[in-house]
Amino acid sequence: MFTLILGDESLIYSLIKRIVDICLSFTVLLLSLPIFIFIAIAIKLSSKGPAIFAQRRAGKNGTPFVMYKFRTMRTDTDPFGASPKSGEDPRLTKTGKFLREYSLDELPQLINMLKGDMTLVGPRPLYISQMEEWNERQKRRLLVKPGLTGLAQVSGRGGLTIEDKLELDVQYVETASLSLDFKIVLATFTAVLGKKSIYEIKYSKKENTRGEKI
Repeated sequence: MFTLILGDESLIYSLIKRIVDICLSFTVLLLSLPIFIFIAIAIKLSSKGPAIFAQRRAGKNGTPFVMYKFRTMRTDTDPFGASPKSGEDPRLTKTGKFLREYSLDELPQLINMLKGDMTLVGPRPLYISQMEEWNERQKRRLLVKPGLTGLAQVSGRGGLTIEDKLELDVQYVETASLSLDFKIVLATFTAVLGKKSIYEIKYSKKENTRGEKI
């Protein structure tokens, strides 16, 4: 009943997801306010610059929105550069490394959830410029809102190439249901606590492990 048909969300499924997003994001934001303040202070003490990193990402139907994260890198870092491949990446701050390894840097996206830009479970929001690289099948990931966590994040995370992640995103769009969302949420806790495949090993199948095209 709640399965997506040809990428279109059923009204009931969409409504339930929105209610969960609002209730969950508002409650967690309220309860975790002291944690937000503590993290923001830790970031400011470890490096110069703002505590929050804001960047335009591709939302549902490709509509741009501003995504929020706790800043984990130095301010002189290219905001569109390659993802760190290890915790020893010199671009990461000491606080940033810890935040990434426990996915705490993603907490400000609860604000995006409350606003309606994002949802709890869905494809992760990618750079707007990346849309030009996708084929028609891969663009189907844009039929739903981007999520705080998703099928790709619990199926290998940094150990997957971008092609693998895009395929899993499309598979999610084509099979999304409340039961699948629940399974992904449970798997997310295991992945975060186990710090599973945090760092990107190989971005694309078209390059080697050093990031060079082959």
